[in-house]
Amino acid sequence: MSREKFVTIVSTAVPLPMENVDTDQIIPARFLKATTREGFGENLFRDWRYDSNNKPNADFVLNNSKFLGDILVGGKNFGSGSSREHAAWAIYDHGFKVVVSSFFADIFKNNALNSGLLPIQISEDDLEEIFNAIESDSKEKFEVDLTNQTLRIQSSGKAISFDINPYKKECMLNGYDDIDYLINLKSEIEAFEMSHR
Repeated sequence: MSREKFVTIVSTAVPLPMENVDTDQIIPARFLKATTREGFGENLFRDWRYDSNNKPNADFVLNNSKFLGDILVGGKNFGSGSSREHAAWAIYDHGFKVVVSSFFADIFKNNALNSGLLPIQISEDDLEEIFNAIESDSKEKFEVDLTNQTLRIQSSGKAISFDINPYKKECMLNGYDDIDYLINLKSEIEAFEMSHR
């Protein structure tokens, strides 16, 4: 499924300074009945966003209009637990393009990259600095530059480098999924076949 190209974004961020956020907290199992990627965003963090009467929990960050943006900043060990792809789908469908943490569960990280969601893993010290920047000013902006693999805190100008698999980077820069990537190589594949007949 083709998706939007990711090159650079500048955005405010939503802080979720909780460690060990697992995939069942991100999208509870009872909402996993659909087979397409759309519609999961409305139930992102459902049991934290709403009380038992389905009333919004005013204390939860996604219900606080002070915090908006395309970047979700989570605590250490984000995306642990079961391997459900739906967790990444829910975050992306809610409107986030980037999720930042000091550590991601490997399966969640791969599911995020496959869904068009950029997981940025940084040091614990850098993560704390980002949380502090948001706490000081909820309108603090961050620039994510995928080409140069940097996350910049705009007020201080500090640029934090991050790693990404080169293949996944190319897919995100071009808006490719795995099938799109192969289709893009069609002429090269055909030329190879012709030269090896």
